[in-house]
Amino acid sequence: MIESEFITWNAPDGENPARAASQRSYDAVGRKAKDEWLRLFTDDALLEDPVGPSFFDPEGKGHRGAHGIGAFWDTVIAPVKRFHFTVHDSFANSVHCANVATFSTELDDGTLADTELVSVYRLDGSGRIELMRAYWEVERTLASIRKP
Repeated sequence: MIESEFITWNAPDGENPARAASQRSYDAVGRKAKDEWLRLFTDDALLEDPVGPSFFDPEGKGHRGAHGIGAFWDTVIAPVKRFHFTVHDSFANSVHCANVATFSTELDDGTLADTELVSVYRLDGSGRIELMRAYWEVERTLASIRKP
């Protein structure tokens, strides 16, 4: 497990490159390190967060490559004041990893929300993320919203 104030890791943490990449991704998001986060992905990577149609991706095709994933950051990650990632379980094998987690967010006005999800990662041969899929339900996240 990497050291990060933005991650609570309550899951198995056996040595695995995909698991480590997921941890680096969470840490970069928590630190708001966009360029570092983008470098974790391959040039033609696909990010689906959430998988399927949503207000982030009405057609449900995901965000591809540095431009698409960078635009996802600007639209979805940048407006969030604070992130905390609690990983409850993690399953990793070879270049694959699936984490069962809660992503907690705080907006500038103090609004809080929790997203319960399964995030799946697949690496390419050089250890960069070529696929990231997050399975979660928008309605469940919206139901968790708490105003200050």
